[in-house]
Amino acid sequence: MNQKEGIIDKTTMTTAWVLVFGALAPLLDSTMINIAVHSLVRNLHSSVSTIQWAVTGYVLATAIAVTFSSWLLNQFDGKKVFLAGEIIFAFGSVLSALAINAQFLIGARLIQGFAGGIIMPLLTTLLVQTAGQKVMGQMMATVGLPIIIGPLVGPIIGGIIIKYLSWQWIFWVNVPVAVISILLILWKMPSYPAQNKSAKMDFVGIVFLAGATTSMIYGIVKAARKASFANKDTLLFIGLGLALALLYVFWAMRIKDKAVLPLNLFKYRSFNGSVLGLLIAGTVLNGAMLALPLFFQEVCGMSVMMAGLALIPQGAGMLVSRTLTGKLTDKFGAKYVVLTSLIITFIGTIPFYWFNHETSYWIIALVLFVRGIGAGGILMPLMADSYT
Repeated sequence: MNQKEGIIDKTTMTTAWVLVFGALAPLLDSTMINIAVHSLVRNLHSSVSTIQWAVTGYVLATAIAVTFSSWLLNQFDGKKVFLAGEIIFAFGSVLSALAINAQFLIGARLIQGFAGGIIMPLLTTLLVQTAGQKVMGQMMATVGLPIIIGPLVGPIIGGIIIKYLSWQWIFWVNVPVAVISILLILWKMPSYPAQNKSAKMDFVGIVFLAGATTSMIYGIVKAARKASFANKDTLLFIGLGLALALLYVFWAMRIKDKAVLPLNLFKYRSFNGSVLGLLIAGTVLNGAMLALPLFFQEVCGMSVMMAGLALIPQGAGMLVSRTLTGKLTDKFGAKYVVLTSLIITFIGTIPFYWFNHETSYWIIALVLFVRGIGAGGILMPLMADSYT
């Protein structure tokens, strides 16, 4: 890569696209299953509350796996770790497709989630190692397209699959994608030598972090089901999560750089700002990805497939902004790009206050397009700034 001129060479970009393609199946899978919940309830003779654990379990397993990713990169070749994640994800997808009851499916989804929790952190970490810092904005904007579009395309693909095939194909479709990814990794991906084989795994820190994230996620799930945070289970598990997070802080202060997540990272204001921004932006943007399909189905009376298709204008807006966003981030930094994008997103969100079932779809589509332009300029610059 010609870092001096800010030009990404062909070999670097090829490696980046191999990494992104490897993350494609987890990105799509995490949103496609939401469309299939009612079909799973009917076909597996279960309840909504039980089937929802196939979604929640995936998230919990992902949260636990993320804490292992840095240690795995220290001990093993990054290429082999990424390859192992793809193989495990494909195995979990096959088991999910073969599930004969809800309990079997939940177990298979735990395997998928753990693999996804390895793949997604490696995607960004290996991108940094591949591209370097000078062109991270362009790199994240270019190869980050599936990260942005995945949650939008997933419901569309899922709706088509449920309408014309069966729920099993929600998982079978992952297998050929994973197999192609495995072949591309073996053929095109360079080695990433182990970074520090002498590093010890911070088991205590991992237990604290995994316990904290799992407890808080579980508490939030309980709040969602009871439509209130003011319930005993939510308060108990969120409180437990905060306590475990506090214990981790004390532990990390004691062992310093040996911690799985060293606290000295947080002495950088730009890192703190970008991480907090990612947390807020991810919550708001992903929350809308769940609310918008419901709006189209419950308020506008659209079918599952049409609700997915109705989101296309927002994806088109993201496509428009992605290339310009990368160049502007490298030139001016993430701060001004994100602020401008937030204003555009705000302008594209406020009109929904007045929308109802009588509102013309073309007006909604125009607003979604504007919202997409703004949303496409938020996550990628923040990610680039955080990793830089």
